[in-house]
Order: sequence, then C-alpha cells, then structure tokens
Amino acid sequence: MMVTRRSLLATAGLALPLVSACQPHSASGVLTACDVHRDGYPTVMAVKWLGEALAKETGGRLSIRSYPSGQLGAEDDTIALAQSGVIDICRANAAALNNAFPLTQVVSMPFVIQNDDHLHRVLDGPIGQEILDGFKARGLIGLASYDAGGRCFYNTHRPIETPKDLHGLKIRVPQSDVFIEAIGAMGANPTPLSFSAVYSSLQSRLIDGAENNWPTFETARHLEVAHYWSETQHSYSPEFLMMSAKSFGQLSQKDQGLVRDLAKASVAVMREAWVKTEAESRTKALAAGTKVVEVNKAAFKAVCDPVNAKRLNNPDVARLYAAIKAMV
Repeated sequence: MMVTRRSLLATAGLALPLVSACQPHSASGVLTACDVHRDGYPTVMAVKWLGEALAKETGGRLSIRSYPSGQLGAEDDTIALAQSGVIDICRANAAALNNAFPLTQVVSMPFVIQNDDHLHRVLDGPIGQEILDGFKARGLIGLASYDAGGRCFYNTHRPIETPKDLHGLKIRVPQSDVFIEAIGAMGANPTPLSFSAVYSSLQSRLIDGAENNWPTFETARHLEVAHYWSETQHSYSPEFLMMSAKSFGQLSQKDQGLVRDLAKASVAVMREAWVKTEAESRTKALAAGTKVVEVNKAAFKAVCDPVNAKRLNNPDVARLYAAIKAMV
C-alpha cells in the first residue's frame, strides 16, 4: 500500500493507532525519506545516494524510498511525523528546528557563521556532533549535517543595501523565533509562512520578499516574481538529516552503525552537489534578469547583535556560541 501525504498527516494529526502501512518501515527494510525540495536538489541527491549505498551494503535488505517536493508535507509536518514514527527519515533546515531544539539556534543566528568553510569546521567537529546528539531527547536521531549556503534577501520592490531599505517590507521567514526576531531587528515586517506558500504569496503580493539561498530561489521559481537579490549572507543555517528514534530502534546494532556511517559519508556527496548547484542556480538567476545588490553587512550585523545577545541567556547556546566565534 502506498503511503500518501494525506494518510500520513491524518494519522499523525488524529493520533489514531497506526495501521501497518504507516508504521516505521525499518522492519520491512524499506525506509521512507522525505524532503520539501525537488528531485535533483543536493539534499535529495545525498539521501538517494545513501539509499543506494545502504541497499548495496546489505544486499538489498535495507533501502530508502524518497518522497521529494514536499509530497509528505512541510518541514514542520515531517519532523512531527518522524518523531511519532510514521515516517523514517526527514531532512529539515535548522530554522525549522530552532524552537524545539535550542542548540540548533547557534548555527542559525545572524552573522555567527561567516562562510561555508567556517560552517564545515563547526559541523564536522564536536559542536556539530553535540547538536546532532541533542535530537535524541525528542524522538529523533541526528544522522548528518548538510550545507544550505548563505541566506540572502530577495524582494519584488527595490534594492536592499542597508537595514533602512527593509522598512515597510513584508518578508517571509521560517517559523523560528531566531529568524522572526532577527528579520524584525533588520527593519522588515517578518511574516512566517511555510516554504510551499512563498511563490504564490510573492505573486499575489501577500509578501514583498523572502530570504534564502541561490538554489532555493532558482529551483522554486521565486526569481520569476522577485527580481532584487541582496547579498546579506546573514545566516548559514544548515540542514539536518534525522531519523525517527522508533525506526532506528528497530534496526540491529550493526545496521544502526551502518546507517550512521553512510549518512556521514553522504555529506561529501551533498557538498559536491551543492557547490555545483549553487553556481548553476546563480548563473540561471542572473541570466533571468535578477539584479544583485551589494550591501553594508556591518550595518546589518550591528542591528542583529542584540538579537544574538538575547539568545545567550541559554548557557549551552552561549557555550557553543563562544566556541564558534573562536573558530573564525
């Protein structure tokens, strides 16, 4: 029986006993993985590679069936479905995890991560592992950390060079207190919306702009309606690959180790695809007429510093923040 988004969401939302088709698939050997991004996006490619490697290593005993393009819901939906054991594997940006998992806030906070190299040193070391380990407390197993590039503003109205240029603009943000407060501090009117609603909201002028990376801007076709791109790179909020703790628990100890090892190996696959995709998406956007605007980063950072300071009330966040800043 094919698992559909409707049946999954209905099962989770009504908290009814799970039917066999909606139980964790680890027992049958076919793991369900989902992503809001389209087929061919670097994170989707990495998980497909993981599934192929898993099938090869186990002689087909374990495999992964992927559902890209938001087929199983928005990121918030899939996180909840994985926690409840309805699906096995989900990929979500740190922004979607900030409120429930405070340690993820430190890698989403504005102007904390400086560039891709800085992000890699953070994620590939003990800080990244501590963040992954933190998911276990709420029903998830952190498997790997993926890139998401520098997030920048894009809008339908005008060039954005300084925070004052954002005044009066409704900017879509993820449903994260970190992003809501940061974008508000920069002068915009932060508007939390699901990713799938951004294109239609830009088109209908419900919002004036959004913030994200080049591949998302291009592959989600936001470039068709928002023509001004501002190089703020205000956040390098990464992606996290997670597995349901219930599904993980159904695997043998040997298979658990294999899944962890292959997930870590998939990071290199994702990063290679990311570099290529990011460059291609930027080229396509420029060819389509996107106007790139250089910004006063110091001005944006100055208004965000108080937002970051507020987050340091959490001693664990403060500890990781200090360690990340020391790595610059």
